[in-house]
Amino acid sequence: MSVLVRVPATSANLGPGFDSLGLALDLHDEVEVELAGDDVEIEIDGHGAGEVDPGEGHLIISTMRATFDTLGVDQPKGIRLRCRNRIPHARGLGSSSAAIVAGVLAARAFADAPGFDDACALELAARIEGHPDNVAPCLYGGFTIAYTAQGTPQAVTLPVHEDVRPVVLIPDFRLSTEAARGLLPATVPHAEAAANAANAALLVHALTRRPDLLLTATHDHLHQKYRAPAMPRTADLVERLRSAGVPAVVSGAGPTILAFSIGSAQDLIAPEVGSDWHIQPLNVDPVGAFVQFPETR
Repeated sequence: MSVLVRVPATSANLGPGFDSLGLALDLHDEVEVELAGDDVEIEIDGHGAGEVDPGEGHLIISTMRATFDTLGVDQPKGIRLRCRNRIPHARGLGSSSAAIVAGVLAARAFADAPGFDDACALELAARIEGHPDNVAPCLYGGFTIAYTAQGTPQAVTLPVHEDVRPVVLIPDFRLSTEAARGLLPATVPHAEAAANAANAALLVHALTRRPDLLLTATHDHLHQKYRAPAMPRTADLVERLRSAGVPAVVSGAGPTILAFSIGSAQDLIAPEVGSDWHIQPLNVDPVGAFVQFPETR
């Protein structure tokens, strides 16, 4: 028995929406999972090949094990993974969240646990990842607002305005989320926190109804400037793009940049970027993670 899971890349924060706002993008990893044999076998095509743990320590495998435990299901001896990875690793595009969501949904499919719905999947994925801002759009698709109520991670999805066109600018260098988080201060000035709250609220309106407000709405006061020393090229390019009128932010913890191409903004991006960044226009993925069994393909 095997299952195919398709999971999208995501961009979190979107500027001022630190640890809460996220967007699913139409760049996908595909994982075919089979319960067979006596060992863990992993084949990887694309990003992570020859780099990630080839055994029980692989994030999809460990997530599947954790999900089986949560569901009270006996652990299978052998698991075979065939991964087609198109999401770059350690670039701020949610590769770890994609792996976690894939693992949770694959295990759920094998366990045939109808009571373990998407809300349960989000809670477990967020617990494994540590925060819900990437796993929420990966699971649900579209533009998501992740929050915690009574200690439980939850999320809502909102439609994105048809004129919003994401563009990711991917550099050739990496930055771990842990390293980026380590640069954040324990406290920030009250005035900056208030300004950030206003922009985050405005960003919800801008993405869903008023794209013309995106340049103002994406201005961050909470995390990007503190992380800039770890990725000076990213910080410099974000500043230059914004000075040119392009709504640009650090994608997740970086170092990738997410820009929004509104009207003529697309024409302004390439001259600022140069040749050492990969410019990739993408659409918003409205579906999120998708599971198929072989007989339905």
